[in-house]
Amino acid sequence: MPKTKFKPVLHLFFFFIWVSIPCFSRPVITYPPQTSLLFSTDAVSILSFKSKADLDNKLLYALNERFDYCQWRGVKCAQGRVVRYILQNAALRGVFPANSLSKLDQLRVLSLRNNSLSGPIPDLSSLYNLKSLFLGRNNFSGTFPPSILSLHRITSLDLSYNELAGPIPANLTALERLNVLRLEWNRFDGPVPALNQSFLLIFNVSGNNLTGKIPVTPTLSKFNTTAFSLNPDLCGEIINKACASRAPFFGSPSASGPLGQSAEAQSGGGGGVMVLSPPSSPKKSHRRTGVVLGFTIGIALILFSVLLALAVVKKQRVDSKGTKPTTIASPEVTNSNAGNSRTHIGEPPERKTMMPEIQRLKKSGNLVFVGGEVEGYSLEQLMRASAELLGRGTMATTYKAVVDRQLILTVKRLDAGRTAVTSGEAFEQHMEAVGGLVHPNLVPLRAYFQAKGERLVIYDYQPNGSVFNLVHGSRSTRAKPLHWTSCLKIAEDVAQGLAYIHQASRLVHGNLKSTNVLLGTDFEACLTDYCLAVLADSSSTEDPDSLAYKAPEIRKSNRKLTPKSDVYAFGVFLLELLTGKHPSQHPVLVPHDLLEWVRTIREDDVGEYRRLGMLTEVASVCSLTSPEQRPAMWQALKMIQEIKESAMMEDRASYGHS
Repeated sequence: MPKTKFKPVLHLFFFFIWVSIPCFSRPVITYPPQTSLLFSTDAVSILSFKSKADLDNKLLYALNERFDYCQWRGVKCAQGRVVRYILQNAALRGVFPANSLSKLDQLRVLSLRNNSLSGPIPDLSSLYNLKSLFLGRNNFSGTFPPSILSLHRITSLDLSYNELAGPIPANLTALERLNVLRLEWNRFDGPVPALNQSFLLIFNVSGNNLTGKIPVTPTLSKFNTTAFSLNPDLCGEIINKACASRAPFFGSPSASGPLGQSAEAQSGGGGGVMVLSPPSSPKKSHRRTGVVLGFTIGIALILFSVLLALAVVKKQRVDSKGTKPTTIASPEVTNSNAGNSRTHIGEPPERKTMMPEIQRLKKSGNLVFVGGEVEGYSLEQLMRASAELLGRGTMATTYKAVVDRQLILTVKRLDAGRTAVTSGEAFEQHMEAVGGLVHPNLVPLRAYFQAKGERLVIYDYQPNGSVFNLVHGSRSTRAKPLHWTSCLKIAEDVAQGLAYIHQASRLVHGNLKSTNVLLGTDFEACLTDYCLAVLADSSSTEDPDSLAYKAPEIRKSNRKLTPKSDVYAFGVFLLELLTGKHPSQHPVLVPHDLLEWVRTIREDDVGEYRRLGMLTEVASVCSLTSPEQRPAMWQALKMIQEIKESAMMEDRASYGHS
């Protein structure tokens, strides 16, 4: 009996406990993990962009640690904030979502060039630090983004090869720092704004539907007709095309009809009321009418006679040339002023590729612009430019050229003897391939020229000198080894450029050395002279300074350059960064002794021995004698990025304990 008495009470007790457990545990389950609170808003912004712009999941972004996003493809950080986001040629497909990248308020450079992004360009007004915006060669639609007009620090703007329509804003003149403005191959209409930016060096609005007279400003007057071509309704002094007068051929606007009727009278407006100017007298009116009619008939007869004569002459020429081949280009193609008409061009079936007629037009002067580059100058302007000798090498002589006292270029004059083994056609095909390489760590190749054995290669000018000068100093300074963090940054930049060349093409740099690594405007390391070594005769005398960078298999047998020979040169270059010693002074040592040699030279960096050891190990494995034992360039890049990530984690940990 006692057992049955307490059984309902026990059941009630256990039921109460079972109901209470979820109530007590519910707050623990619903709290979000604390680690998510540590993720940067920059990382969230980039992931928000990826969710809409990368529908094919080309960007393999993973966020396990707080600062992982600084290692993501296309991302460059400074003090944990994104300052450069470059995803050109990334095969992106989707839209540019609002409130995504616009939250990167420390962003300086944004490039989404040559992808398949569509839809409108979102509000970017919050990117007040932005200096360069490259959105060309996509499928963006809508009007000119008004938010761009508030980006007063912007210097480069490229919206070319899209589907943007509507007028080009007149207050584009407020962007006073612009030096690059590319709006070609869109559907813009209306007039050309009266641009007056004195620093504007590259400008193109060709391939649109612009109309009216081009304003004659000092800025717009600097550009040739190519910058305005394929806008049939543009006119004016700059493109040497007269504008049609709206005034009547005879008389004044107030007397537009032959008998003095007003416009309302001629059009039948005003409720059918015809307003006549009061005649002074019937006799004078008839006399004036007769003079006007006689003059009109006379002019008409003269014009008819001239047209008839031209038709006869043209027919005779056609008959005399009837036996000649029909493959000769038409005058519309070969004439330098062909850009003023669209009748033979039509609408391009694919806006990302240039029409053959335009390609032939670009090559008519033998100065060939590569990679869709705008013709910002002519061969004649380049020949008249003031030139300063920068250096001589075994393959080329390098000049600094100033075109029209504004545009600064680097011009390399290739040695005719060393490059004579490459035919003109092979040279042209190779330069077109090299011109297709676009990367932040490659000095942009803009154009090339060849004629009668003379060959020129034109690059952007880099204002901050070479890594050679940075490491070894100039005549006025004596340099010591760079700080290890500077070595790490330069090594990563160079590795990025080399890995891109190897992965994006079948080309190799072939001539990596410290004089061929230049410092850009933001002191980023950029490769120059890339992919030119293959044009030269390898059996000719080699520069002793360059010989130390050559892989053993290349030095001994003049074998073909390979990506692994670039890796060897990179290892030698990295040792040069770490020690400040020219490669000709590097001893031949086993890896352990090599590390001791580096430590001896950098005796002031006692606290950085472990990090220096990791970088020295990368240099050592890259410069192994056997090419099979060397890593691929992307593997070397990954090693360097892992060293960088390890150093960042250590610094954060030490900062947290301090």
